[in-house]
Amino acid sequence: MNPAEFLLTLGAILLAGLAIDLLGKKTFLPRVTLLLIFGMLIGPSATNILPPFLTERFELSSNMALLMIGFLLGGKMSASSLRKNGMSIVIISVSAAIVTALFVTAGLFVAGYPMEIAVLLGCISSATDPAAILDVTIVSGKKNRFSDLLLGVVSLDDAWGLILFSCGVAVVSAFHLDAGGSSPLLYTLKDIGGAIVLGALIGLPASYLTGRIKKGQPMLTEALGLVFICGGAALYLEVSYLIASMVMGAVITNLARHHTYPFHAIEGIEWPFMVVFFVLAGASLEISSIAHIGVIGGAYILFRAIGKIAGAAAGCTISKTDQETRNWVGMAMLPQAGAAMGMALVASAAFPEFSQTILAVIISTTILFELIGPLFTRLAMSKTAASQSYRE
Repeated sequence: MNPAEFLLTLGAILLAGLAIDLLGKKTFLPRVTLLLIFGMLIGPSATNILPPFLTERFELSSNMALLMIGFLLGGKMSASSLRKNGMSIVIISVSAAIVTALFVTAGLFVAGYPMEIAVLLGCISSATDPAAILDVTIVSGKKNRFSDLLLGVVSLDDAWGLILFSCGVAVVSAFHLDAGGSSPLLYTLKDIGGAIVLGALIGLPASYLTGRIKKGQPMLTEALGLVFICGGAALYLEVSYLIASMVMGAVITNLARHHTYPFHAIEGIEWPFMVVFFVLAGASLEISSIAHIGVIGGAYILFRAIGKIAGAAAGCTISKTDQETRNWVGMAMLPQAGAAMGMALVASAAFPEFSQTILAVIISTTILFELIGPLFTRLAMSKTAASQSYRE
């Protein structure tokens, strides 16, 4: 790796991110979508002007960005927020995940695809992209009941998605007794349970020790140190780093009574990491894969969109939320990215005979959901902005 080339490229990406941020404010396109398009254009599938050593390190940049996303999402899970929307958040997130998985599984099976592929793709479809959704809500500048509930829902969504996916692997393994490796249930307990324990173990002392050097305000060094230690420990222990960082953030925001605002420091540096993350995410996607999704890809897109909207609406009905939230929250949850890609890779490794179909569908539809999904999130935010604003 040439240091000069690395610094020039990184600087150019960050300045491009600044220009794209400005463009996003002047157009209807969210900056997440614009960054992904920019990444695709400079990536290997288009002009191929992005140095390979950067795309090869996409995993590192994505880990760092998603750790901060998890930490910030955990910070939204304060006791006061949960008291306002707590039961609604749980019910809507569970309903949206389960109904989406059922719609996609049933739809693909009825369309004539093997039950194994239908089950795996159905479980993968339940995941969303909290990074894109969080970014759209931040850019909108709208803090209201809808945005708080939406962020609470997506902060739990990947946990339910992982549970459903592990159950799906168990079902498919029942048809293939020689596949699947160790017990999916044991894997799920270790991945989610271990992440919860790790996040709590780091968050408990951090909630009392941080914010002491500068009274009531954690320093950036403290915030980054905690996030990276949490992520490194989670990767070392092979548990979910996203869930671990969310739990750590939730513990700190609820127990750190001496903090004036425990997540202010991390928000100041999050955007540069997000720029690199989304540009490299776009560069890692293959434009040509869109042409190969065929009928199964179209069915996946249709049933996932219907499932998210119907599932979220059902959860809103059960939890008795207002009609406006019921109409828009499912549409705001359409973005899908990292978690789905990760599940697809695990599924293709566990069941090689289905790998080409699963990867082709998820890679292709991820491009579409990441490009189009944030538009619907932004639309939902604008439609609910006026009526659900907090009264000063």
